[in-house]
Amino acid sequence: MKYHTVIEKLPQELVREDQLELLLRERAIRLAADLLRQGELVAFPTETVYGLGADATRSEAVAQIFLAKGRPQDNPLIVHIAREEQLKQIIAGPLPPLAEELIKTFWPGPLTIIVNKNEAIPPVITAGLDSVAVRMPAHPVARALITAAGIPLAAPSANLSGTPSPTLATHVWTDLQGRIPLIIDGGPARIGIESTVIDLRAQTPLILRPGGLSRERLEAVLGIELEVAAEITAEEEKPLSPGMKYRHYSPATPLLLNNFDRAEQLAEISEQYRDKRIALVVTAETARGLEHLANNFKVVVMGSRSSPAGIAANLFAILRELDHLKLDKIIVEMIPETGIGMAVMNRLHRASKVE
Repeated sequence: MKYHTVIEKLPQELVREDQLELLLRERAIRLAADLLRQGELVAFPTETVYGLGADATRSEAVAQIFLAKGRPQDNPLIVHIAREEQLKQIIAGPLPPLAEELIKTFWPGPLTIIVNKNEAIPPVITAGLDSVAVRMPAHPVARALITAAGIPLAAPSANLSGTPSPTLATHVWTDLQGRIPLIIDGGPARIGIESTVIDLRAQTPLILRPGGLSRERLEAVLGIELEVAAEITAEEEKPLSPGMKYRHYSPATPLLLNNFDRAEQLAEISEQYRDKRIALVVTAETARGLEHLANNFKVVVMGSRSSPAGIAANLFAILRELDHLKLDKIIVEMIPETGIGMAVMNRLHRASKVE
């Protein structure tokens, strides 16, 4: 179905936690809630990236997400809630004790937990698995929308499958214009990469996808060391979480990674790509040594190595902007995998091409 897609922009002074009651009265929120209850899709901001929401209790509504995004059917979705009481609509049995501790500490926020699902959650959301991924977003617009709709929302990132995740409403428009009826513009996503996903059903929790909440912070609360699951390579194996199996987050321009840890590397790159149009996406520290590159190299600073959170907030927007320049290659500097840097490198590895 072809839609006339509308962007409804919210006043930035209302996009605050203490303005939830006023947000609930906004025309954009009421219109979006009506559309969701009718089985339609709505794109909306969260603190991580923009999400594409559908009524999580209706199979036919959720199926539209896969069609709009071109998303593989075996890639499960995350269910978003606004209040902890909504978990009763989603999970089977009591919460694991560790889940209660994490919810108390990190919800609302960029943490998704994997728990056993009940029959109210249709198989299309979970790729037929008995488990379901759930999170409570911290963004006031997301929480207002879920509250106004009165239903949990299944919501992956609001982009075409495989492309860099959207951190602005304009990114959603670029990918999904004509595919969905409504985009709520609530300004830029603050964190810029998706939530951390942790499986709590086993005796030892397992991080399935690094994200906006660092492993170190989770370990500090749980008092244990956490492992990160390996990506899935077998075609027939089903992922428990988004971001585990398929190539994701990729610009159309081929993306390569480089650690820039040797002075000779820059000379090698200059020689190898002297006849190509290349973007070097680097930290502020590395950029200081790139002043004299030839004109065919475009240097883009993604942030300071000392602030991986700043790099995370900028990354997807930079990749999308560079895609407009018709470059031959994008070469991105690798950063240490500590804190949110682990999630940044997870996204870059999954976005990169091997030569």
